[in-house]
Amino acid sequence: MKIGFVSLGCPKNQLDTEVMLHHLASAGHEITPEETEADIVIINTCAFIESAKKEAIDNILDIAYLKKHHSLGGIVVTGCMAERYGQEILDEFPEVDAVLGVGSIHNIVEAVDSVAANMGKKRKKNAPDCRYYSHEDKNKVALGGDRILTTPDYAAYLKISEGCDNRCTYCAIPDIRGKFRSRPMEELIDEARELDELGVKELTIIAQDTTRYGIDLYGKYCLDELLRKITEATSIPWIRVLYCYPDKITDGLIEEMKNNPRILNYIDLPLQHISDKVLKRMNRHGNGTLIREVLTKIKKEIPDVTIRTTFIVGFPGETEEDFVELAEFIKSERFDRAGVFTYSREEGTPAYDFKDQIDEQVKQDRMDILMRSQFLINEEKNAEKIGKIIDVICEDYDPVSEFYFGRSAADAPEIDGKVFFKSDRQIAPGDFVRVKVRRVEEYDLCGFALQE
Repeated sequence: MKIGFVSLGCPKNQLDTEVMLHHLASAGHEITPEETEADIVIINTCAFIESAKKEAIDNILDIAYLKKHHSLGGIVVTGCMAERYGQEILDEFPEVDAVLGVGSIHNIVEAVDSVAANMGKKRKKNAPDCRYYSHEDKNKVALGGDRILTTPDYAAYLKISEGCDNRCTYCAIPDIRGKFRSRPMEELIDEARELDELGVKELTIIAQDTTRYGIDLYGKYCLDELLRKITEATSIPWIRVLYCYPDKITDGLIEEMKNNPRILNYIDLPLQHISDKVLKRMNRHGNGTLIREVLTKIKKEIPDVTIRTTFIVGFPGETEEDFVELAEFIKSERFDRAGVFTYSREEGTPAYDFKDQIDEQVKQDRMDILMRSQFLINEEKNAEKIGKIIDVICEDYDPVSEFYFGRSAADAPEIDGKVFFKSDRQIAPGDFVRVKVRRVEEYDLCGFALQE
């Protein structure tokens, strides 16, 4: 069978797609990048916020059109939306033949084979949720390991845990992906070693909460130890950490980032707000004082650190005073990277039923104000880089503009800006090059490659 894939959502979802691709290819199925050539298309969905659900529905409708008007035989919906709304998907979209939640992705071959055997006859209901990775059952296999990389050859993600125990009141992830489960350290080191052997030069560490890593297996936060052992076991030059929580930033983690030259001085620290009242209603661990103290410590110990964060505006009960405090906080801290999102009211979460819901226009206005402020900060920070020399990993070449482009250590893949540069010599994707910055183009930098 020819299998097509549509993968939506975050890097954690992308890695799940890679695991499913491996299972299907190992079972003898052919993977095709062209949905019009596929016998069955799998749509791996996200359901974190309303816009993600809308994107998933739009993709289901698009593939359903192919099934109706072309030779496509079956549709399987997987991922977070399938986990959360499995029966509703089957009820609302008669073109869908099977749904498979995030806890059951290792059943993908069984699901596809069942759809193939029953095309045009009957539809398959959601497979049971086995909640991989389960510490209680060692036969329920890992969160990564055997997979087909969908990233460029030189880059890969490493998922170090599954699930979340934080229970933020706006978030449905714990109900979708289950409780927090760390992967054994030796398993992660083996996987990192395999990626190194494949030629990966940038490894991005991901989880719902990377800083919680190890607490369930080893009784303590072990992210610093894991990073140290990965660098000892591999030669991967760039290792990046995403999805950290401020209340779990240990002195050991800061020390490892400071002293280990292969751990990029880049920290993704979603803060969501600074008002104590809003943070408490969000059920965020820690308060405004803790957040400020952590930021001060990080900047003191790692002066050249790049800090990325995200904020939510319009959370139920957010007053004008709360918003002004957040706006002033962003101006004073001058984050290197910051994204601002309007609160998305998600059914099944505690905040869905909170009183004092904020008007949508007010949410949008507040987001616009903060994004304008952050844009000016970015302009200033990028202007400071003009004339400086930075290390860049090349991603590709654009024959139209005749510029190469890539990312600096301060730019996470698919999230942050780009560095565009000219070069008198040929540079391959994955090559590292030193670039002298000449000018700024909004969030991006432009320059030229130095001769080595």
